[in-house]
Amino acid sequence: MPEKLLIATRGEIAVRIIRAARELGIPTATVYTEDDRDSLHVLLADEAYPVSSYLSISDVVEAGLRSGSTLVHPGYGFLAESPEFAEAVERAGMVFVGPSPRVMRLAGDKVEAKKAAEAAGIEVLPWSRRPIMDAEDAVEIAKKLGFPVMVKAVAGGGGMGMRVARTPEELARMVEHAMIEAERAFGNPLVYVEKYLESPRHIEVQVLGDEAGGLVHLYERECSVQRRYQKIVEEAPSPALTPREREELAEKAVRLAERIGYTNAGTVEFLYKDGEFYFTEINARLQVEHGVTELITGVDIVKTQILVAMGRELPFDQRDVKTKGWAFEARIYAENPFEGFQASPGRITFYHEPGGPWIRVDTGVYAGYTVNPHYNTLLLKVLAWGPSRAEALARMRRALAETVVGGVDTNIELLREVLADPDFEAGRAYVGMVEERLDRYRRAVERRLIVRAVAAALASRTPTHGGRRLREKGVAPIWKYSPLLNMFMQGDGVEEY
Repeated sequence: MPEKLLIATRGEIAVRIIRAARELGIPTATVYTEDDRDSLHVLLADEAYPVSSYLSISDVVEAGLRSGSTLVHPGYGFLAESPEFAEAVERAGMVFVGPSPRVMRLAGDKVEAKKAAEAAGIEVLPWSRRPIMDAEDAVEIAKKLGFPVMVKAVAGGGGMGMRVARTPEELARMVEHAMIEAERAFGNPLVYVEKYLESPRHIEVQVLGDEAGGLVHLYERECSVQRRYQKIVEEAPSPALTPREREELAEKAVRLAERIGYTNAGTVEFLYKDGEFYFTEINARLQVEHGVTELITGVDIVKTQILVAMGRELPFDQRDVKTKGWAFEARIYAENPFEGFQASPGRITFYHEPGGPWIRVDTGVYAGYTVNPHYNTLLLKVLAWGPSRAEALARMRRALAETVVGGVDTNIELLREVLADPDFEAGRAYVGMVEERLDRYRRAVERRLIVRAVAAALASRTPTHGGRRLREKGVAPIWKYSPLLNMFMQGDGVEEY
């Protein structure tokens, strides 16, 4: 029977999977909700089927059957880490592109995953060793662990259900909120308590396995630049590790993956500080930041996922995996980073991607597209490769300077400040850096936009027209923070200034 792939997700990752399938000669079908019918993945797929929700297992499986699909790729988000979905796909006679439901259940339960890591001899941070019962229970455990502590959702991910507490009183208040958020996000209110590590680095290892027992790692990615515990800048390899540490970390990841019988693509995540690695979780799916690993290894992870699901063995072993150069990724969201990272839905009025050698753009939007308020607001990912970290970073900065998204607020200016930060340039980024320095970044963005605004006003002698052009080109979100730029955007007083 000829292969056909149903893509059970949306946005830029759905487009990425469509392109990989096309290169393999596999037709694609995808799903969409009524308010998402104009998305790029719907326009690019060979077929598209309506569903009531991307989270509806029955609707998505029915779409797979109607389309005649033999394979189902969940991408990330929505049903990507749902063992119930994987089982429903298999019962319907299709193949799930991902790990087995058994492995997904283990990985999705952060408590069980930690126990598996401990059994494999991998160090974890001191933790409660079980879900907590209530605030009083949490406080008692935290006193034994020592403050500060972090509350984490057992079924968590993406920063949801996570809280840092530095005192018993703060922890007692946070537990209830964390449980509510975990229930809302994952349908599971259970949380546990873990010793909080101040200013660590977040480093993860990409693994790939096949059904014949082949298992390799593709080395590590550094993901320390985050907001709200969600990554916004990634790079590969990590600038923090020595060659010995790199091999040690990769060996730990493979050891754990072998122990739990991992197949297909997955990521083993660690915190790193002062030469020590601490296992945190397994992501049993394709990661948003997989592209930086592809750029330094030359391995197409998405194609490999599909081929492994079709029963093929990995086309290479560990000896074949080599890295070359350095790669960065910056995630561009429709959000205002200086207003609490508030989402900014709306119509994209102007869109320009960067280009040039060794620049890659993964996107799911276009000029005229309306950013939907009901979904994640990730618009595009800009990636850059270079033979050295310095050259890759210079290329990444240039690419961001060329990227323009008008009509909605974006985090592009914030990303430019992060990449210009001397500590980032020196490879000293850490988890929490963005929140700590957000005011500094805001002031730098404001100064740059004031200069740009005044230059445009003096050049055109028509302040209102200049303000309109700035709004169209997406630089308006910051205007409210500066009286001068406020004047300019309104077209009043700038000539006198």
